[in-house]
Amino acid sequence: MKVFCYDEFAPEDTAMMQALYSRSAQSVQEHVEKVKTTGSGKFMESFYVGYGHNSIADCGSTTIFIEDVSIFVTKAFQSHSLYSGQETSTRYIDMAKQAISDPVGTALSKQILDNSMDFYVKARPAVEQHIRHQYPRAHTEDEKIYAKAVSARAFDILRGFLPAGIHTQFSWHTNLRQAHDALDVLLHHPLAEVRQAAQQTLAILKAKYPNSFSHKIHTESEEYREYAAQNYSYYHNPATPQFKMSTDIKPADITPYRDLFTKRPPKTLLPHFLLELGLVSFEFQLDYGSFRDIQRHRNGVCRIPLLTTEIGFNNWYLSQLPAAQRAQADKLIADQTAAVAKLDCSPEDRQHYISMGFNTSCKVTYGLPAAIYTIEMRSGRTVHPSLRRVAHQMSHALEQKFPTVKLHSDYSADDWDVRRGSHDIVAK
Repeated sequence: MKVFCYDEFAPEDTAMMQALYSRSAQSVQEHVEKVKTTGSGKFMESFYVGYGHNSIADCGSTTIFIEDVSIFVTKAFQSHSLYSGQETSTRYIDMAKQAISDPVGTALSKQILDNSMDFYVKARPAVEQHIRHQYPRAHTEDEKIYAKAVSARAFDILRGFLPAGIHTQFSWHTNLRQAHDALDVLLHHPLAEVRQAAQQTLAILKAKYPNSFSHKIHTESEEYREYAAQNYSYYHNPATPQFKMSTDIKPADITPYRDLFTKRPPKTLLPHFLLELGLVSFEFQLDYGSFRDIQRHRNGVCRIPLLTTEIGFNNWYLSQLPAAQRAQADKLIADQTAAVAKLDCSPEDRQHYISMGFNTSCKVTYGLPAAIYTIEMRSGRTVHPSLRRVAHQMSHALEQKFPTVKLHSDYSADDWDVRRGSHDIVAK
């Protein structure tokens, strides 16, 4: 047995080295020499782009960093089921100084954004004081960790009042084929800022990897992608129930594999083949801020909801405020709802001015292993409470439908956990 690790080469070089395995029985050590001698450019041009050997581009990966864009750009890029990366967390970072997209560009649209950010900034001291009163520090808890936990809790609450057009940044680690496939769709997105981000990203990739991004453009395919993107980029159902589960899996389907469910210890994945049992779909109302958290689970389908004011504001955010700030928030929401309705723009652009605490119509579909993983991960005490409530509903519904399926969900009632203060990246 021989095992090698070559991480020092560029993505196209790595792709070539792997592709040569399919046409040569020589060792990768010899392939490395070929890459050094001939380069990967001509190989990729001839075998990947020229002859449709897409799997070759699966073997070369790259990482892209996109900054100073709205959350909607991030969500669009992350809607690809194979997306890998990270983004700015509104649960840990003060967003007060971030830019905000204002596609309408009128005095009214600016006022809507200013009012939201004014509340976000001015309410924070009172909210943090309220949290300290509700959850006093135990003598065994470190003051710095406790202070960070209080700050994180305040962000949990106040993020609901951030306009969804707030700017953020994110990374995208992808292989070359997935990048091409995703950008093909994003270039036709309803939002101009998403299209612009896709164009800039594609231009950078073409310049860096010209042999992997020199595909011919087919008019019929482009027209189809345009139609699909313009009509189906967002999911919206004002009649979405508070919660509903549906599945094509029957309890009897579980019986042959009952031992795999009953013997599974906590934090352990089910075997992937159980995906063949069928799909589980959940429909529910959830604020846009917490939708962003459940969208992180991409082993399935998570439709991007159109953010509107139709389903109302999630009460959790309001219930956490001190009395004075609650009265201000009620007025802010009422004024915002009326003002947003007056904006002369598309429903997609109108989303930028709506606070992330407004509920959306959500629909997710998973295979059974992914459904159970998502439920258990999102049922924990450090999960945002508005999403945790939905995860508990998912868990109860699945347990009721399949009594023999053992779930390791966290049903503890207390949603305050000082451990939030230790969830940080710090220098040693």
